[in-house]
Amino acid sequence: MSHRWARRRPSRAAAAGCCALLLALLAPLAGCGPAGPPPATARFPDVQRMLDTRARAVERRDAAGFLASVDPRASGYRDRQRAMFGHLKGVPLTDWHYDLDSTDAFPLPADGDRTRLAAKVRLRYRLKGFDSAPVHAVQYLTLTERDGRWLISSDTDGAAAGRSGTRQLWDQGPVQLVRGRYSLVLGSTAQRARLKDLAHRVDQAVPAVSAAWKGKWSQKVVVEAPDSVERMAQLMGSDDPSGYAGIAAVTTGEAGVSTTAPADRVIINPDAYEELNDLGRRVVLTHETAHVATRTATTAATPLWLSEGFADWAAYRGIRRKAALTAPELARTAAAGKLPARLPTDEDFGFKAGADRLAKAYEGSWLACRMIAEKWGEAKLIAFYRAAGKGAVPVAAGSAGAPIEAATAGSAGPRPATPPARTGQRPKARTDRTDRAMRTQLGVGMAEFTRQWRAYVRKQLAR
Repeated sequence: MSHRWARRRPSRAAAAGCCALLLALLAPLAGCGPAGPPPATARFPDVQRMLDTRARAVERRDAAGFLASVDPRASGYRDRQRAMFGHLKGVPLTDWHYDLDSTDAFPLPADGDRTRLAAKVRLRYRLKGFDSAPVHAVQYLTLTERDGRWLISSDTDGAAAGRSGTRQLWDQGPVQLVRGRYSLVLGSTAQRARLKDLAHRVDQAVPAVSAAWKGKWSQKVVVEAPDSVERMAQLMGSDDPSGYAGIAAVTTGEAGVSTTAPADRVIINPDAYEELNDLGRRVVLTHETAHVATRTATTAATPLWLSEGFADWAAYRGIRRKAALTAPELARTAAAGKLPARLPTDEDFGFKAGADRLAKAYEGSWLACRMIAEKWGEAKLIAFYRAAGKGAVPVAAGSAGAPIEAATAGSAGPRPATPPARTGQRPKARTDRTDRAMRTQLGVGMAEFTRQWRAYVRKQLAR
């Protein structure tokens, strides 16, 4: 079995007036028409106040204050909320907030004369000592007005309309923490040995990545280890675990932030992760850690072959191993005299591309970054990575922390999840940007680089 592990990864403006004819002739960047409806918080200030009180109760560890926001007639939901609050014990939470986004987020059946709202609420929180910015998670809540007060009566009514929201580990059961030097691992209380092993491996991955990525980053990694693939899917905001079958780990977060990087999470699928051998686990966690480290330099302009190849290069750096063993699919292609004519495209990293095409995309990307490091030097590889993504639209994960990348296990090595959408970057514009960055940092254009890459791949895989 191969040891190859790869992975798949309107703002509002107001105008004071329209008095200038010139502005009227320009593209309509701002308008003079009527303003849209007021935000939900303005229309329902009592709801936001209830949510603020609920958030303060979490920060103060006030169970009674927290349950005061829950509808007493919704006994099942109230029991689950009481249990969930208990699961938070020991979790180093800080900056816990709820923001009311909308009040018509999913259909609600009529309920007599009672006033109800289908609310979309955004939870923001940080793990003290690890998160420099909040995690964002969406919740879909049914709010009921009783005796002039808004109360939460359900968090499942939106499921039928595909509005399930994102569960957290403490929604699933008691949470156990293992702290490492650079890591914080959260999981179920029955898996302490596995959590300790994950913390140990991440503590080894962080220095390895820091040696490869000569850039400032937090050097802290938070890992979540649910006890089933079903619960992994819930952490990703999905009710369908089939999309994560075989995926060993997923990194979530938002990319391309130039100041404070938002919180990342490495989420483990226990079933697939357990299938990996020692080297596989090492490579997967180092690969994921590399994505955490490079988050602020990764934008919509960064081609997937570069971001995925760099993470693999960092993971395999220092491992003495024949290239053909690490890139078995590409080696078979080379042996048949059918080397790819071009560098991998973003489409090559999608599940629909097929297993062989996916493997070759990751393997080719790894060899491209390895070639840069060997021929031009590691400093130039990093400079090229930064230049390729500089000044472009950031790649943002979904509000619930959609996957930026995933490392998966399979018969021929890991397989990626669907790559993130590259919003705001047209393919040609991005290719041109990559070509300019390549010429500036490496002194060759894309065509010449591709020619050298094909020769390098052929030579390395023949050894």
